[in-house]
Amino acid sequence: MTQNKILILFAHPLFEKSHAHKALVKNIPDTDDITFHDLYELYPEFNIDIQKEQELLNNHNIIIWQHPMYWYSCPPMIKQWIDLVLEYKWAYGSEGNQLEGKFIFQAITTGGRKDNYCETGRDRFTIYELLEPFNQTAQVCKMHYLPPYVVHGTFGMNDDDYKQAGKDYGVLLNRLLEEPLEQQKFKDMQYLNYWLDN
Repeated sequence: MTQNKILILFAHPLFEKSHAHKALVKNIPDTDDITFHDLYELYPEFNIDIQKEQELLNNHNIIIWQHPMYWYSCPPMIKQWIDLVLEYKWAYGSEGNQLEGKFIFQAITTGGRKDNYCETGRDRFTIYELLEPFNQTAQVCKMHYLPPYVVHGTFGMNDDDYKQAGKDYGVLLNRLLEEPLEQQKFKDMQYLNYWLDN
């Protein structure tokens, strides 16, 4: 058993209307090694407690930004969190080494189908390409950015699809807790989903 500890930074401004994210959250394993942190619930006025957030980051080695894809990016709470919490001389810069070596990735949902996200698809770019600013943020903070875990096509899902998506997310989280992570094994992956198939 590894000593991995996971922090899920959850941001969904309309969580009560999201069948997909409800299914994902419902299947988060009940363990002290996973912290579920609902940013919109904690900070309805966007007044983020920077010190508290930094302490949480210090206490976990795997960070997940869990959110819906909003206009090829994230909900505004995640951007606010990044802007405020990842401070110079703490998260980045020659003296900012607090996050060095930690792993980070996104668990996201999209209403559109997977085949939309490619050069010839409606959305023109892959999910991995669209998330490049987050990848670069991780690099600047000396973190290891893993490929995203994506649930596509939520607008066309039924109850069984939501249940399966939730179960798969639970399996992913358990695997992250149990297995040592090596950046190299994810080098050529576009989706963390593929890791579950190996």
